[in-house]
Amino acid sequence: MSEASDAAAVRVRDLTRRFGALTAVSGLTFDVAPGELFGIVGPDGAGKTTTLRMLAGVLRPDAGAIEVAGVDVVRRPEDAKPHLAYMAQRFGLYEDLTVRENLDFYADLYRVPSAERPERLARLYRMSRLGEFEDRLAGKLSGGMKQKLALSCALIHRPRVLLLDEPTFGVDPLSRRELWLILHEMVADGLTVVVSTSYMDEAERCDRVALLDRGLVLALDRPEALQGGLDGRLRSVRAGRDARAALAPLPGVRSVVRFGDELHVLTDPELPDAALIGALAAAGIAGAEVRDEAPSLEDVFIQRIAAAEHARG
Repeated sequence: MSEASDAAAVRVRDLTRRFGALTAVSGLTFDVAPGELFGIVGPDGAGKTTTLRMLAGVLRPDAGAIEVAGVDVVRRPEDAKPHLAYMAQRFGLYEDLTVRENLDFYADLYRVPSAERPERLARLYRMSRLGEFEDRLAGKLSGGMKQKLALSCALIHRPRVLLLDEPTFGVDPLSRRELWLILHEMVADGLTVVVSTSYMDEAERCDRVALLDRGLVLALDRPEALQGGLDGRLRSVRAGRDARAALAPLPGVRSVVRFGDELHVLTDPELPDAALIGALAAAGIAGAEVRDEAPSLEDVFIQRIAAAEHARG
C-alpha cells in the first residue's frame, strides 16, 4: 500500500466548483501517491463526477489547484493529457467498430508508435481476456465486456494516472469482480488509479478513500482505519418485524439503519444489550437477536453523514 508523499501523482488543493447557486465541490484537498488506488466515495450528487472531470482537465474549477504527474491541470490541461486517462461513465466506444478497431482508433488518437502496438495489445488482451473477441463489434459485447474494452482503450497510451468514474455502474457482479482484479493488477504494476464509486464494498478495496457528501470531504483515510475509528458501539438486531420505531427513540441510540434483513444500531458504548431487548419487548417484539457487529465502511459513512447533518442544524 502506498501513502501520500511530497512526490504525489495527483495533488489537489482547495478545489471548488459551482453550478449557479449549487456548490458541487467545496474546498476539496487531497494527495494521491504514485501506485495508489484512491477511492472517491459517495452517493449520487456528492460531487464525484464533477471532481473527476476537473482532475481530467475537461471541466475548469472555480477555485483551487490540481497537479497530475507534476503538470498544472488548471493552467495546462493539454500538457497533462499524455500523462492521464479518463474513463467517464459513458466512454466513447464506437459500437459499429470491432474490439480491435476501437483499440487501433485510440492508439492512433494517442499517437502510439506502430512498433509498440503489438506488445501493448497483447498485454491488454491478456489483462481483459478480449483477444478472442477482437473481431466482434463493440455493440455486440455484454455490458461488462464493453467496460473492459473501454478500460483497454483508456490504457493504450500507458498513462501514469487513470481516472475512473463509477466504472462498474450497471455491470453484473462477475464483471464487477473482474474489473477490480484488473485494477489491482495495474496498481501492482505502478499505475496510479483514482476511482469513484457509490458501492461501499468496492470502496473497501481501495488503499485510501475520501468520503464525499454534498461536495465536502467527510473523512479521508484507509478503509480499515475508518472502520476501526467508528465512534460508538455497533450492534446487529434481528427481529421478526421492523423494529426501527422501537429503537430509534431509546436514549443512547445514535442511529438505526436497515442492512438486509437486520438492523445496524449504533449506540453509546455503555448501552447494554438488555436496554435494546427491553425496548423491543415494550413494543411487543419478542425473541429478537442482538449481537456486536464489526463496522463496515457503509456504517462509517452513515455516521459521518448524520454528524454532518447535525452540525448543519
